[in-house]
Amino acid sequence: MSSLFRENKTLFIIIAVGVFLIELEIFAIAAMKSGRTSKLEIRDARGNIVHVTDGNDLSSFNKYYFEKTFGPLEQYQVNLVTREEPFPFRAWFTAAIGIPIGAVLLFAFIAKAVGALFFGHSTDAHSANTSERPDPPHSQESRIEKIAATFGRLNIFAIGFIILTGVLAYWILPNFILYLGELGIETILRFKWFFLTLGLVLLGVFLWIIYLRYLLAKRHIDSQMEIEKYRMQLAASHGKPLELAAPAASGTAIDYQETDGPK
Repeated sequence: MSSLFRENKTLFIIIAVGVFLIELEIFAIAAMKSGRTSKLEIRDARGNIVHVTDGNDLSSFNKYYFEKTFGPLEQYQVNLVTREEPFPFRAWFTAAIGIPIGAVLLFAFIAKAVGALFFGHSTDAHSANTSERPDPPHSQESRIEKIAATFGRLNIFAIGFIILTGVLAYWILPNFILYLGELGIETILRFKWFFLTLGLVLLGVFLWIIYLRYLLAKRHIDSQMEIEKYRMQLAASHGKPLELAAPAASGTAIDYQETDGPK
C-alpha cells in the first residue's frame, strides 16, 4: 500500500485536489441555494401570476421584455416575496458522496474495459494470482497494512455500488414518500365524498359482522340451555335426582341427597 502511494504520489495528489475542488463547489452551490431568497411576483387583476423573477427589483431588460409581452407594468400588481430557505443537507450529502464515488467508479470501469479490450489485462486474474502466492516467511507487515490488504482484495465495484445505492436511496426515498403522502392527501380531499361513502360502507359491514357474531353466540347459548333443560326433564321423568354438570376436567357431579330434616 505504501509502495503504491510512493510510486503514484503525483496521481494521488491530483485526485485529492480534484476531489477537494469538487466538494468545495458542491458545498458552494448548496450554500447559494439556502438563506434568504427574494422573488418578484407580477399578478394580473384576477390575482394570477403572469411573471416571476429573482431579486428585489425588476431589471431594465426584464421590464422591457415584460412590457413588450404583457403590456404596461402599471396595469399589474408587483409583490416582493421573501423566504428563508434551509440548508439542503440531504441534497448536499448525496452529491458530496455520490458524485466523487460515481466518477471514480466510472473512471475505474473505463480503465478496466480499455485494459481488457486493447491490452488483454485482467485485474481479477492478477489479484487471484497475487492472493494465491504464499506470504514470505519473515514478513514484517504491520497490522494496518494487513487490514488495508484485506480491504484491497474486496471488489471495489461492489463496494462502490452499495455505497452509491445507499446514498441515492437516502436522497430519493424521503422525497418519494413525501410525494406519495401529498398525492394521497390530495386524492382524498378531491374525492372526499367517495372515500367517506366507502368508509361508511366498511364501517357498516364491520358492525354487521359484529352483530352476526353476537346472534351466533346468543343462539349457541340458547341451544346449550335448551339441551340442559331437556336433560334435566329427562332425568326427572325417570325419577333420578337432579344433578348439576361438573366441569369436564373433574368429571364429577353434585348429588342432592334427601335428609330427615333438622334434628
